[in-house]
Amino acid sequence: MDLLYRILVDPFVQMAGMPDFFLQVIWEGFVAGVLYSLIALGFVLIFKASGVFNFAQGIMVVFAALTLVGLHALGLPAYVALILTIAVMGVLAVAVERVIFRHLVNQPDIILLMATIGLTYFLIGLGEFVFGGNPKVMITAQLGLPTGSTAIDVLGGLVILQHIDIAAAVIAIIMVATLGVFFNKTRIGRALRAVADDHQAALSVGISLEQIWVIVWFAAGIVALATGIMWGARSDVSFALEIVAFKALPVLILGGFTSIPGAIVGGLIIGIGEKIGEIYWGPLVGGGIESWLAYVIALIFLLFRPQGLFGERIIERV
Repeated sequence: MDLLYRILVDPFVQMAGMPDFFLQVIWEGFVAGVLYSLIALGFVLIFKASGVFNFAQGIMVVFAALTLVGLHALGLPAYVALILTIAVMGVLAVAVERVIFRHLVNQPDIILLMATIGLTYFLIGLGEFVFGGNPKVMITAQLGLPTGSTAIDVLGGLVILQHIDIAAAVIAIIMVATLGVFFNKTRIGRALRAVADDHQAALSVGISLEQIWVIVWFAAGIVALATGIMWGARSDVSFALEIVAFKALPVLILGGFTSIPGAIVGGLIIGIGEKIGEIYWGPLVGGGIESWLAYVIALIFLLFRPQGLFGERIIERV
């Protein structure tokens, strides 16, 4: 009973007595959740528009960030390098459609998943060949992103806010709002949903799969670039970021694979839950809880609400 009290109750007693520390933990979890959500947005975009779980989204984040840093290292101004990186992600979107998905229309989902796994390892090899395997420093200041920090008083406790973290939150909000309007209010957005529902039916009404897939992969590439910049600003740009990107999987399970708001809510639940778990429960179980707690939360959701918080329940009638 004493052990159960220490695990479940004592942390909240500590929180009540340390408002500044607790609020700082909440803020750090909020920022981590926003960054997880940005990664999850790329997965949601492609799954919502094509029904494909894009295993390569994580390496796309790394590849976009490495391209940006690599072009700047060649002597190009930061914003020129940014524009060229966007163009590179556009070329990648066209190449993915022409080389891979054009030949896999109406194939089973497992075939499409395996294609994205193959794309992942191709991009890893290409990235290591072109940029090398050493970590790179993100060009945060050159891009005009804010640096430094601000301490604010919240409920009698000081919380330190990193300016780059605030920028990440603002960018995430703008992206979610833009994508929400794009999917729900535009003709192309409705066409994207039609393609996801049925490739053959979409073709029969004149929707071009080629154009739709290029658009959605390019949009996912832009999201990957924004995510890579924000993650790279908080740490070095390296292939280790791909491992972090897999945290998007429990985020998707919580929010639902087709829900853009769900990606944000799921990311915040995972981010804040991880930080609270690591700080307050981690010492009781030997630490390292941040590496597996997200997957435990996702498992619980799979047991009781497999479609996620915002996902649609699928009912098949026979």
